[in-house]
Amino acid sequence: MQEDINKRIVDDFVANDVSFVTTVPCKQLAGVIDEIDARKEIRHIPSNKEDEGMGLCAGAFMGGKRPAIIMQNTAIGVTINTLATLTQFYRMPLPMLISYRGELGEPVACQVEMAVHTKSLLAQLHIPTYHFHHRDDVEELDKILKYTFMCNKPVAILTDASFWGGY
Repeated sequence: MQEDINKRIVDDFVANDVSFVTTVPCKQLAGVIDEIDARKEIRHIPSNKEDEGMGLCAGAFMGGKRPAIIMQNTAIGVTINTLATLTQFYRMPLPMLISYRGELGEPVACQVEMAVHTKSLLAQLHIPTYHFHHRDDVEELDKILKYTFMCNKPVAILTDASFWGGY
């Protein structure tokens, strides 16, 4: 089932012409990252940091590609300036598939602090945010991707541990 959800996510990226993806390592998103690596339709460039990845996505977008970034919510704070002054200022559509660490059942205490702030920071930036709790929430991904590319806005897709089957 896990492989099916990873494939489904990447299938939706491909169906929406996402041809450039940058990623920062994440245990919960490792299956999606592996699936992206296996797809010849997508150029995958790993990033050292999330704000660096957003810069790569901006370059891909300005070069005519549809980009996406895969990251953890713990780095939202690092990306605030990039989201406001690059992504939003230049009306760049950017799907952000984000593992949402720090909720109920989180085994790592320091992850909780950023989870407390993630949604409010995204709301403050007026970034549409979708929270995937259940496996069938993935059914919304295609519409979310169409939305971001239609209105030239970044969107955040938060995927919590229950979506991925636990910690």
